Amino acid sequence: MGKGTDKLYITHSEWASEDAYSASAGSGVSKSSVPSASFKRLPFNFCAVSLQPFEHPVCTANGTIFDLTNILPWLKKHSTNPITGLPLKSSELIKLHFAKNDDGDMVDPVTYKVFTDNTHVVALRNTGNVFAWDTVERLNIKAKMWRDLVSDKDFSRKDIITLQDPQNVGSRDLSSFKYIQDGVSTLTEQQREERNDPSQNVNTEALGNAAKILKAKEAVARAREQRVGADPNTNPTVPGSKALTASSDGTFTQRSSAHTSKQVPYNAAQHTTGKAAASFTSTGLTPHTSGERALLTDEEYMLKPRRVRNKGYARIQTSHGDLNIELHPEHAPRAVWNFVQLSKKGYYKDVAFHRNIRNFMIQGGDPTGTGKGGTSIWGKNFVDEFDGPLTHDTRGTVSMANKGKNTNSSQFFIIYRPAKHLDRKHTIFGRLVGGMDALSRMENAKVSEGDSRPVDDIVITDVVVFVDPFEEFQKAKTEKDVAEKEEEEVVKQGGREDDRTTWTGKRVRADGVVVRDAGGGAAVGKYLKAALESGGPTVSEGEGAGGVGIGGEEWEREEVMGPERKKLKAAGGFGSFDSW
Repeated sequence: MGKGTDKLYITHSEWASEDAYSASAGSGVSKSSVPSASFKRLPFNFCAVSLQPFEHPVCTANGTIFDLTNILPWLKKHSTNPITGLPLKSSELIKLHFAKNDDGDMVDPVTYKVFTDNTHVVALRNTGNVFAWDTVERLNIKAKMWRDLVSDKDFSRKDIITLQDPQNVGSRDLSSFKYIQDGVSTLTEQQREERNDPSQNVNTEALGNAAKILKAKEAVARAREQRVGADPNTNPTVPGSKALTASSDGTFTQRSSAHTSKQVPYNAAQHTTGKAAASFTSTGLTPHTSGERALLTDEEYMLKPRRVRNKGYARIQTSHGDLNIELHPEHAPRAVWNFVQLSKKGYYKDVAFHRNIRNFMIQGGDPTGTGKGGTSIWGKNFVDEFDGPLTHDTRGTVSMANKGKNTNSSQFFIIYRPAKHLDRKHTIFGRLVGGMDALSRMENAKVSEGDSRPVDDIVITDVVVFVDPFEEFQKAKTEKDVAEKEEEEVVKQGGREDDRTTWTGKRVRADGVVVRDAGGGAAVGKYLKAALESGGPTVSEGEGAGGVGIGGEEWEREEVMGPERKKLKAAGGFGSFDSW
């Protein structure tokens, strides 16, 4: 029963093979009966000749899109449509006008809907404007308003050309293109040479020091071309020179796709601008179809936790002594910024501490002296900052005073002893690093029994900021930006001296010309020249070019070879077998 055997059964592999037989389907049931199994779809924004994204789109009457720079050489050579094989003239091509949004995506000019491979796209023959079929059907055909929605020119239903129909994907099937079936190449002579050149397929950025060799080859080829062009009696054909001089800076750019991603700015926020949602719900706003990330100001960028890690230092000068404070912008950037900016503004000058409780804390920062006033640098209250590991665990901790959640303003207090019950209720932004004796005098000052107000005012005469951490951060960032710009300029100018030196020791100028050293190159002669200049032995006058006399005397073997080195005895093993 089996194939070529006397078995009374059929194995699974025999039943599933291509020449298997079934009573219901016959032989070859495993073969695919789908004729378009090798279907490959051309994207709507690709040229049908180069199979690359188009830059100057044109189309035929049946909706095939080409790039003008690629279809003209084909028509000049073949005068036929490369897709169908029918005759085609350049005058029959229709120039297309695609609308684009801020991100560079092709969109419908009316609804701003982004075109994709599943969008029904049409164009008008007389104007070349491209729309989505839904827009034309709803605003032109059903409304019986036969005017271009962009140029307001009249058109008829015959002028509507379908560029992409998701219900008819066979029109963009690569396997149905005639020039692909015939195996005809659409590359120009220059493109063919560049593809055959292996150096065009090398990513020089990943080669490291080996990229200098390619740059040196390019520079040598360019210099050879210049010499050949200057000599009228020389054959100007230099193999490979065109491929080597394809780029001026030695880099090979990769092909760009239809959708390029934008570089995210350093100050991009985690949220979007909200323009897409606002324009979706309001007709008075310009339509936006992309969710762009919002950009933070320099202040908002710095006031993110753990952004500024440098500590700040300030001195509170009081009538009872000076208090040196260390500020923590890493964990409480808003509180530190508020304190520093108010201090520089002179906000705390001649402000008295209005509350002093022994074994607890002293509070101040209210210009009114009542404990109910004071505003922040922004003119409104700001939020609490409890993300850091700071706690009220030591004497001299400086925290923000508030009257509830997220009600920080200008008032602050300094604790006299640990107060763990204040953790996660008041923002800690500093601690005392000097002036503990002054703090003790302030704690021992007499206060009134009713409101704990000092009998003799404890006044802040001034607050001096020694180290502003935000200024240091901005200065470091500015220096980094300047260094990056200088590095970009160096790269644009061809690199540094080491980058412009080939592996043979020759220098390559920014224009690609190889510069030879005046001393005769990087040979051993430069070492002899250096020895002569340093007063070493010179060649005697009586000896010619092949003489051996140096300074009138012959070299001694010991002077040339140096002292004989001692031979090291082997630590173990059988040793030398020369005497055997």
